[in-house]
Amino acid sequence: MSDWIPLARPLVGKREEQLVLETLRSGRLSLGPRLAEFEEAFGARVGAEHVSAVSSGTAGLHLAIRAAGVRAGDEVVTTPFSFVSSANCLLYEGATPVFCDIDPRTLNIDPGAAAAAVGERTTGMLPVHIFGYPADMPALEATARERGLWLVEDACEALGAVHADGTPVGSRGNLSVFAFYPNKQMTTGEGGAVISPGPEVKVRIDSERNQGRAPDMGWLDHDRLGFNYRLDDLSCALGIAQVARLDDLLAERARVAALYNEALAEVEGLELPCPDAGGDRRSWFVYVVQLPQAIDRDAAVLALRERGVDSKPYLPAIHLYSFYRERFGHREGEFPVCEDVARRSLALPFFPGLTDGQAERVVEAVREIAMEPAPEYR
Repeated sequence: MSDWIPLARPLVGKREEQLVLETLRSGRLSLGPRLAEFEEAFGARVGAEHVSAVSSGTAGLHLAIRAAGVRAGDEVVTTPFSFVSSANCLLYEGATPVFCDIDPRTLNIDPGAAAAAVGERTTGMLPVHIFGYPADMPALEATARERGLWLVEDACEALGAVHADGTPVGSRGNLSVFAFYPNKQMTTGEGGAVISPGPEVKVRIDSERNQGRAPDMGWLDHDRLGFNYRLDDLSCALGIAQVARLDDLLAERARVAALYNEALAEVEGLELPCPDAGGDRRSWFVYVVQLPQAIDRDAAVLALRERGVDSKPYLPAIHLYSFYRERFGHREGEFPVCEDVARRSLALPFFPGLTDGQAERVVEAVREIAMEPAPEYR
């Protein structure tokens, strides 16, 4: 329908078109000069010196945990409330994700629960800055130091977020991963980036993203196991333009979030994203509400669709996916906070350029469903 309001939409303009076209005409579509140019620009933006652009956030997480030292048989403490790649990447290396419950306010991994989940086979921790809100890294870092664990930060949803001490998310000196899917704060189409704590780690990641080749090796000389995780120059060209306008993109997302915050505050029983607190500052990735207990979330998705508004359950609990149930024996009731949030969470249309009129339509549709639900939505 012509007045359909989508869940997400990237904002690209003439500069993006110009750089992509220039790259296309150059004939250097991969392993060309745009890669280093994008890495430098992104690193300058996030305050990181050692950046490796990769084909996706998932690829970045895989390379990061390998560089951190994960081994088959290891256990890694992480959150069950995330996109599934933050757990799947551990399975790629034969490690086991050990889930623990989340903080009911921030929806990030609960540091106390994480510390309690550390066992004899635990070698690392993989926290996620969910929905762009900074995880409590000081507490998690303290546990990691005390127990001798590695840390990899999944910052795929948190570009532009800032910790209470003023440190941008992803620049604390841990291996950290960002993602640039079209619904993210900025996009390269597909793509991601790994932030390394030093040059040696970057050399390893740069090699493993390119089939195990080292920079000075010949075409058929590979000195380690690698993967095809490169980011092509067309994507890098798009990313260069997006980095240059990132402040504007972030401001637009904050504008839309402010519209929703004000208009939805009056809806009884509807829980909105937590406000910034303690000096932590969110970077708006998605706008996710938690519906009142009496509302059937899946029925609400259908009701919104009937009103021309896209929405999505965001996010299901990873441990309750059929694959994780069957492989690890997970069951309902293990992580009650996560499961309650997952059962009621709903992502609303959210992107730069969402108009005031579109936001009003979304708000009115949510208000109708949440405040005066028909019997089939109860």
